[in-house]
Amino acid sequence: MKKATLIVLDSLGVTALPDSKLYGDENVSTINHIKDKYPCLDIPNLRKLGFCNIEGVELEGVENPIGAYGRAMEISKGKDTITGHWEIAGIYTQIPFKTYPDGFPKEFMDKFHQAIGTETLGNYPASGTEIIEELGEEHEKTGKPIVYTSSDSVFQIAANIDVIPLKRLYEICEIARKMLVGEWACGRVIARPYIIEDGKRKRTSDRHDYAVSPTDVTILDTIKETGKTVYAVGKINDIFNGVGVSEFVKTKNNEDGVDKTIEAMKKDFDGFIFTNLVEFDSEYGHRRDPVGYGKAIEAFDRRLPEIMDAMGDEDILILCADHGNDPTYKGSDHTREYVPIVIYGKEVTPRDFGTRESFADIGATVATFLGAKTTKIGKEIEL
Repeated sequence: MKKATLIVLDSLGVTALPDSKLYGDENVSTINHIKDKYPCLDIPNLRKLGFCNIEGVELEGVENPIGAYGRAMEISKGKDTITGHWEIAGIYTQIPFKTYPDGFPKEFMDKFHQAIGTETLGNYPASGTEIIEELGEEHEKTGKPIVYTSSDSVFQIAANIDVIPLKRLYEICEIARKMLVGEWACGRVIARPYIIEDGKRKRTSDRHDYAVSPTDVTILDTIKETGKTVYAVGKINDIFNGVGVSEFVKTKNNEDGVDKTIEAMKKDFDGFIFTNLVEFDSEYGHRRDPVGYGKAIEAFDRRLPEIMDAMGDEDILILCADHGNDPTYKGSDHTREYVPIVIYGKEVTPRDFGTRESFADIGATVATFLGAKTTKIGKEIEL
């Protein structure tokens, strides 16, 4: 049995891309600025693999890394979750997903209210944890769902599940997904359920993303076509709208994501395990918490030996990111950055493979390793 495990450390960018200023991002660097605010950052296992030897990373590297390492540019337009993951898997997004910095148009909202039988609250860009504090009391009194967006192409709907049951929240999101096309196109509709626990509003792990389907063939499709398994962990299944996925599991947090990745690695199948660890982005990047982000990286680093021990003799492990989210930068949005790539396996030759021209090189490497066709973009990294 031969497996490729790809773990996306969501938003762990390494330095600004040359075109970052076009996206409003100057002198951004997620990992370096975390280190500046959290100088005791201790990641011995990532360091051993070569992460700190990557060009632009300002942490002390090691003399003889055990992994192959480098970084990749994003050629697609945008800096959002779908664009990054789709490019990793082989899709070049030429037209960025439409965003709604002033909220969604009144014409759409009026039709949406009619479709769901109620008005909504909000409809402006906001942090998910902040808006449920701002509007939670009114929502709980009136039963009106909370709508908000961000710099991503997202239509997010938050609700207290004691006010709007989870099933109904999902139904409302499905209605929105069907409507957000054409002139009102939107990349993702996201259900954001929460509860009140010990007097505080707390989001639950029952988030659900309703994404558009991929616009072209991805490595998930080509690997599945060979008869091998494509096993999605975390929000990967949602990002690809289930296309090309054989099996999937949801996750509660990063720790649960690591647990379920290790469980998948020990299963009896040939194929591809594709994991997203979302908390780096959702809990620390967007919330501009560099110390919390640093501690989360350390927590992942402590789990790396378990992940590596779960590998078979022929397996490979790839670590990467999908965009940046510098927790010291203004606002609360993603940042346009190079992403790190670290590859490990008993048959992988440790080396610096430099800067790759596209995130798609990651997917091309996985596809080639598993004997599947590559996509229109992406060149394999020699192992």
